[in-house]
Amino acid sequence: MLNRRHLRIKVLQSLYAFFQSSDEEYGKVEKEMLTSLERIYDLYIYLLLTFGELKHKAEFRMEENKKKIRPAEEDLHPNRKFADNAITDILLEHKELREISEKRKVNWIGDENQEMFRKMYLHIRESETYDAYMNNGVAGFEEDRAFALALFKTEIANFPLLYNYFEEKSIHWMDDIDLACSMVLKTIKTFEEGGENAVLPLYKDKKDELSFVKDLMVKTISFDKENEQLIDELTSNWELDRIAKMDVILMKMAITELQIFNNIPTKVTLNEYIEISKFYSTPKSNGFINGVLDKAIDRLNKDGKILKVGRGLKN
Repeated sequence: MLNRRHLRIKVLQSLYAFFQSSDEEYGKVEKEMLTSLERIYDLYIYLLLTFGELKHKAEFRMEENKKKIRPAEEDLHPNRKFADNAITDILLEHKELREISEKRKVNWIGDENQEMFRKMYLHIRESETYDAYMNNGVAGFEEDRAFALALFKTEIANFPLLYNYFEEKSIHWMDDIDLACSMVLKTIKTFEEGGENAVLPLYKDKKDELSFVKDLMVKTISFDKENEQLIDELTSNWELDRIAKMDVILMKMAITELQIFNNIPTKVTLNEYIEISKFYSTPKSNGFINGVLDKAIDRLNKDGKILKVGRGLKN
C-alpha cells in the first residue's frame, strides 16, 4: 500500500513538472499525478504475475526434455518442486488477481516478454537459491513460501531485463519499484495454506490519501509567492535562483504542509522532507533544507500559522 512518503514524492515530481512548464495547466499536472499513482498498482500486478510465467517456463522445459531421443531418468521423472510451489499455485489460481489483471490489461503476453521469462528461468536455475530449494529434501507450505520470498528478492526483482522492461513502460516506475516490490513481499508473507489470501489494495484509505496529495499540491501552488518570500528572507545570504530548484520545491511543500495539515506532527513533516531530499536533491541539500525549515518553523509558530490539533503534534 502507498505510504505518505511516496505520496509526497509524487507531489514533488508533479510540482517540479508544473514549475518547469510554461503553460502552467494545473489540471493537467494533477491528472498526470493521479494517473502515475494509479499505475503503481499495475507495477505491483505485473510483479505478482511473474511467478506464474516462471512456472509455465518450468513446465515447458520438463515437457521438452521428455521428448528427447534418449531421455535420461531425470528427464522422464523431473524434480517438480519449483513448478509445484504452493505460492505460485495460489497466485495462478487467484480469482481476484486474474480479474484485476484483466480489467487493467496487465499481462505478459507477447513473444518478447516470453523470451525475457525464458532467460529469467534459465538464470534462476543457475542460482544458489534455486539449487538449495530443489535439493534440500524439505517440503511443505512454509518451505515454499520462504523460497518464493527469497527468489523474488534475489532473482526476480533484480533481473536486469525486467528492470529494462519497466523503465521502457513508464519513466516513473524506477521510483516506484521499491514500493511495488515491498507490496509483493508483504502479500506473499500474508498467504496461508487454505486461507483467504487477498492481494493488497493500492490505498489504505483512498479518500484520505487522494485528498492529501490534491490538497498538498494545490495549496503549495497557491501559497507559492508567500512561501518564496519566506524562503528568500530565511536565506538572506543566498540568491533564490542559486538554490537548487528541487530544494526550493521541497521547502515550499514542507512549509505548506506545516500550515494546512493540523493532524501531522511538525517533527514528522520536517523529517520526511529531509529524508526525501537525500534521494532527490544534491548531497548537501538535507543539511541546508533542515536549517531553513528549522527557521521557518520558528517564524510560522511566532506568526501563529502552525496550528496543530492533539498532544505532541507541535514537536
